[in-house]
Amino acid sequence: MEATREDIDGLFELQRIDLEIMRRTKELDELPQRGIIVAAREKRGAIEAQSAKVAELKRATSRKITRIDDEDASLAKKEAGVQAAIDAAHGDFRNVEARTKELAGIVRRRGTLAEDRAAVQAELDKIGNIEAQITLALEEVNAKEQEAIDSFQKQGGDLKLAIAKLEASRNQLVGKIDADLVKVYDRTSARAGGVAIGALDGNRCGVCRVTIDSGRLIDLRAQAPLGTCPSCKRLLIIE
Repeated sequence: MEATREDIDGLFELQRIDLEIMRRTKELDELPQRGIIVAAREKRGAIEAQSAKVAELKRATSRKITRIDDEDASLAKKEAGVQAAIDAAHGDFRNVEARTKELAGIVRRRGTLAEDRAAVQAELDKIGNIEAQITLALEEVNAKEQEAIDSFQKQGGDLKLAIAKLEASRNQLVGKIDADLVKVYDRTSARAGGVAIGALDGNRCGVCRVTIDSGRLIDLRAQAPLGTCPSCKRLLIIE
């Protein structure tokens, strides 16, 4: 295969750049911050779902207190009216007795409502504590996510910049190598996982290390300065 010394040196440099791009791209893809960010967002979603349930429970509990307060306010008004009727009854003992029984019933009901309200308020206080815990959990998750995002942007940004510089160098280098050789190199690199070129090492491929039999070795040397390994099909420099 026809190739100048400059072409061969360029192919080796191209391979070095490509392997470095692959390494840094892999490093970028495997940055641990990605997993931390995903986990934080999943956790926030679960916390927010719990928060929605707690908010609905709080609204329902608050409605209970409102109903109790409304009924108590109505009974307080009624109690005042009955008491006023008793005060105005003077010597009408039957009326006073009836009104007194009615008043006692109202007082008992208001007492029950006071107990109910205290119980519901205790529920509401517990819900408030849960809300505080949820708020704290959200703050912690958001802080952890933001920390991971900041770190990812810094570390990932540095890697992206390095990759961009390598790709720019590659583009410049490609223009200095025979175009047909670059095409062969690119096809071989894609098939061979990035290592497309090596050197013949005696009777072995310098990459896959397979021994080349004498007949094929003669044919390979006839391809100098650039041939193809009969085993792994990579490009081989033949001195």
